[in-house]
Amino acid sequence: MFVKTFNQIKDNDINLAGGKGLSLSRMIRNKFPVPSGFVVLASAFDQFLKETDINLEIDAMWNRLNIKDAENLEENSEIIRGIILKKKFPEALGKEILIAFDKLRVKRVAVRSSATAEDSKIDAWAGQLESYLYITKNGLLKNIQECWASLYTPRALFYRAERGLTREQVSVAVVIQKMVNSEVSGVCFTVHPITQDKDQMIIEACWGLGEALVQGIITPDSYVVGKNTLNLVDLNIHSQKKQIVRGGKTTILKEVAKRKQEKQKLSEKYIVKLASVCKQIENYYNKPQDIEWALEKGKFYIVQSRPITTLKS
Repeated sequence: MFVKTFNQIKDNDINLAGGKGLSLSRMIRNKFPVPSGFVVLASAFDQFLKETDINLEIDAMWNRLNIKDAENLEENSEIIRGIILKKKFPEALGKEILIAFDKLRVKRVAVRSSATAEDSKIDAWAGQLESYLYITKNGLLKNIQECWASLYTPRALFYRAERGLTREQVSVAVVIQKMVNSEVSGVCFTVHPITQDKDQMIIEACWGLGEALVQGIITPDSYVVGKNTLNLVDLNIHSQKKQIVRGGKTTILKEVAKRKQEKQKLSEKYIVKLASVCKQIENYYNKPQDIEWALEKGKFYIVQSRPITTLKS
């Protein structure tokens, strides 16, 4: 079995599901509003490497890699990623994945990499590997292969080599999750990341998909909430003229309707509702969390939660 639903993953499956996959599994099993999905386990990638006989080429790449030489880093990355992407997807593995996709009963999914060394206090993999949005069944296997290949981008290779993380210590699972077509999205830090006030949380919100926030295209609204009272402490509304939304088979940068450009993204009622969920998630993990959320048709979804790694101890 190379595929497990979120409900099938156990708390000790970090080496199979990766940090992201395990976190989503734990939240969905504890009734948090996580979109349904499954994980293509890291063992599937290991099987792919074995069946396609790429391991020798990866070993050779590590031997000749020089992370202090940008040209060498780029060249070796391009070679290995090219080899991975050109290999034929194993038939039996592909069939198992597509059966799991059909069971989701959705047309489009988010495809997200989940490294097995992800989101620890020492090795925070956030943003190192690739994610793909609005993927249909026809493109699913190709995007999974691209997630696997992203373990060897120049940035990921540099990150791993610098920390002494060899190929044997790191693999990658892939999270396949119902795509949330968010009208508003953003992040919540359950401890104020600037002041480090543990009694305050901060919610950032933007129109459309959260990728606009991640890519730095827009300045989000920010709402500071008292953690104990859930009262709104501070409110900063920012104009937003552009948003990332679905456009055909992919995402596009589109103008926000003029009537919404200066508008507050979340009402106070929704701010309090989201803050309550995020507080519960922090209590569950018993440590400050960096939470990604999306709002679709009046319902909040949690699409990721990981420890905040930048706080002073």
